[in-house]
Amino acid sequence: MISRIGSREVMGMKGHSDELLMLLIGLLIVVLIVFKLKSWMFNTQSRLPKSVPLNDWIPEHPALDLLEKVGYEVMGGRIKIPLYFEVNQQQEYHSRLFIDYVVKDRKDIYYLVKISRKRLPMDWTGSGIRDQLLPYFLLYPECGGLIYIDMELGKNGIRRIHFDWDEEEWIGYDD
Repeated sequence: MISRIGSREVMGMKGHSDELLMLLIGLLIVVLIVFKLKSWMFNTQSRLPKSVPLNDWIPEHPALDLLEKVGYEVMGGRIKIPLYFEVNQQQEYHSRLFIDYVVKDRKDIYYLVKISRKRLPMDWTGSGIRDQLLPYFLLYPECGGLIYIDMELGKNGIRRIHFDWDEEEWIGYDD
């Protein structure tokens, strides 16, 4: 009779330790799921944005060597983005934007690449960057930014540009 009571107590302890172990394992699984979901939701730059088209054909250019030397992997070649404007329902205008390459860095963050053009030099001021590059940021806000390459400067001509909204609020007139 004593041995039965002793075995029940041992069995009871073992049952509680199994429950405790299962509870800890369940809690660990929930924490991992929440962590993965959070990192997936808030790290949108680490996967190719669905809105960014990729051109599998990658034409040879000296910029490719520069990009690879500094750690970028070229994912796609030149992309033409056709634009259409209608003014007063009478006049139609057509234009286009070009993205030279799409690359990703070692952290799997994707960037659009623009190569400098002699006939359209970059004005390195806030308004100059806005005027020439803002359309790309607005079209593909999911990208990590834009890589601008000035071929005349070589490796020193690679600039990574990130766009974000400024904190300044202004509505109305200057005082």
